[in-house]
Amino acid sequence: MIRFLTAGESHGKALTAIIEGFPSNLPITNEYINSHLARRQGGYGRGLRMKIETDKAEILSGIRFQKTLGSPISLMIRNSDWENWIEKMSPENKKGRVEKITIPRPGHADLVGVSKYNFDDIRNSIERSSARETAARVAVGSIARRLLEEFGITIGSFVESIGGIYPKKNFVNELFDNKKDFDACEISEAADKSQVRVLEKDHEEKIIRKIKLAKKRGDTLGGTFYVAASGLPVGLGSFVHFDTKLDADIAHVFMSINAVKGVEIGTGFACADAFGSASHDEIIYNKNISRKTNRAGGIEGGVSTGLPIIVRAVMKPIATLMSPIASIDLTNFNAVDARRERSDFVAVPACAVIGESMLAWVLAKYLLLKFGGDSLEETKDNYNSYCKKLETRIRKNFKLK
Repeated sequence: MIRFLTAGESHGKALTAIIEGFPSNLPITNEYINSHLARRQGGYGRGLRMKIETDKAEILSGIRFQKTLGSPISLMIRNSDWENWIEKMSPENKKGRVEKITIPRPGHADLVGVSKYNFDDIRNSIERSSARETAARVAVGSIARRLLEEFGITIGSFVESIGGIYPKKNFVNELFDNKKDFDACEISEAADKSQVRVLEKDHEEKIIRKIKLAKKRGDTLGGTFYVAASGLPVGLGSFVHFDTKLDADIAHVFMSINAVKGVEIGTGFACADAFGSASHDEIIYNKNISRKTNRAGGIEGGVSTGLPIIVRAVMKPIATLMSPIASIDLTNFNAVDARRERSDFVAVPACAVIGESMLAWVLAKYLLLKFGGDSLEETKDNYNSYCKKLETRIRKNFKLK
């Protein structure tokens, strides 16, 4: 079992993460982790924070000479803006008067945070509930992604819509067509060329115009994005228990991403409007067992089918508005405008990259649960033996020659 824990506040000294359970001898470099951190920071419509921070992960333990040791890995990402927040965020005794935040923002964790944890300052809610924490998750997910690459498993994403603007071409249908040469990494390579991580130039221009309008109005935008993984084996996950289903775990981690309000796998909610004959994937045999289509999104019964895993998620508009909506002041319960906090106008492109990292984490978790191994070499031996004999076992069990 692999697991991780992140710590740190948005304007604290640093974000940290501890990762446990990875096999030894997995090649990993700072540059690799940082390349994905840089992808998280991109995108048209990001706020001033992205101009201040240049996220770089420091490996503190668990890796020697660019290979994992099998021991816990610890990472740190320093917050460049810490010097400007020392007095407001110091772990030591308060020096002087620090203004308390008493006006919650609708749509954020401000009000529920002070209610649950008995705070008298919303700043305590803001700091940990901020999407800044996801930088640590991208760093963690990069190590999981590196492991998957050793087994030919790649992950990619693209933005489907922002502010209700969708592309002319339906790229989604191509994902469900079960192309044999599909490589999820190619999606990201194409999407990363766009300022908003879409796959059409005309689509990009329309979205940028909508973002400019949102900026002018002091408003924000949400959207939808797809994350896909290719090169997977059959058999990750299980239908035996509710908490061993692969798709359930994927839904869990996607819903844990800040501002994500909905997740679907494969054709998802569209199944509700279709006949069963147009929802399921016919099984065929052509040198190996496969399906004609991939409407299930690579998972049946909580178990991977060997086809690409396809996840779609919805991100709501960011809660901080420069033209704020109504709230109350908790010191007197009077009606006031919600307060402003430095923020983005749209972060859907970044959210897609975070989604890649969370999908990578779940797949790495289930890969190691199935194949085990204290070293990368042992895990590969187990994996190769399983994949090589899979169809042979089916033939034997069903008395086929």
